[in-house]
Amino acid sequence: MALLAGPGTDRPAPAATFGAARPVIFLRDVTKTYPGGKVALRDVDLTIREGEFVFIVGPSGAGKSTLLKLLIRDEVATEGQVFIDGTDLARLGRREIPKVRRHIGTIFQDFKLLPTRTVWENVAFALEVTGMSRKRIAPLVDRVLALVGLTAQAGQLPTQLSGGEQQRTAIARALVHDPRLIIADEPTGNLDPLISWEIIQLLLRINELGVTVLMATHDAEVVTALRRRVVALEEGRVVRDELGAAYHRED
Repeated sequence: MALLAGPGTDRPAPAATFGAARPVIFLRDVTKTYPGGKVALRDVDLTIREGEFVFIVGPSGAGKSTLLKLLIRDEVATEGQVFIDGTDLARLGRREIPKVRRHIGTIFQDFKLLPTRTVWENVAFALEVTGMSRKRIAPLVDRVLALVGLTAQAGQLPTQLSGGEQQRTAIARALVHDPRLIIADEPTGNLDPLISWEIIQLLLRINELGVTVLMATHDAEVVTALRRRVVALEEGRVVRDELGAAYHRED
């Protein structure tokens, strides 16, 4: 499922600028300064292409969370441009923002599940708010719960689930829109190592299905073991962008 078309700017859209592997995320000269003068990101250039699995790493305060907020339009860059699938986020009207977000699956450390709704209802709610009919929702929810291995837990409340099952529910909710991009902010931060690996394996499987995955993490063991692309931030700047890399620079 594609996001909104073209950026509507006189500068070329990223999709027209690069080759056959279409950029899903494109940042150009991005700086973010908060009120009071704190610079969270400085002169960031970043391209993430369709089908990539990319880790964003760096110490606390490096700018990881701000970067992710820019990508879901929770924040707007002070300078520079942020494109998602060719759409310039700064040019979106208020009513267009939810439409773009529906095509980005977001996963958080603290799950953000609705406590009084079952697993099935939590996932279905992501479609209900778009006005989709119950008849169309049901098969989509059933399919995504099967994908994440939660069919048997569909009728349970979040309090009845393990931490790993809660995160799988959150992943199902992120997937039910059939997004082209998954943004995961410390998705294993509240999980023990064994369950963390299960969640990572699920994200890898989703990536193999063609979904681009961008994951911010402090988990050095996972990053180093998987040897995917690593983008490292320090003091708001990209200081390393390597393929097949470890969590820390290997000089």
